[in-house]
Amino acid sequence: MEERKNSLHKIKQDLDGYVGQRVRLKANKSRKRTYVREGIIEQTYPSIFVIAIDEERMSPRKISFCYSDILTNNVELTLCKDNKVIQCG
Repeated sequence: MEERKNSLHKIKQDLDGYVGQRVRLKANKSRKRTYVREGIIEQTYPSIFVIAIDEERMSPRKISFCYSDILTNNVELTLCKDNKVIQCG
């Protein structure tokens, strides 16, 4: 349990360095459905991080994820400027 807690803390520390960066988000919505969106990592909190999604036809919205979503590969973040996958943990 302690090892997992340290991994989640490391993921948070890694994401702290990317706040304000534009990323491509690939998230598993359900069993076989994934969606891809672009947005900016707006803020990191102790248990979650927030991405501001900007879509053309809709008003801007914010989506939050747990750090465990990255740990379990339910969410993958890629930096838009150089197509580099963000390695966390």
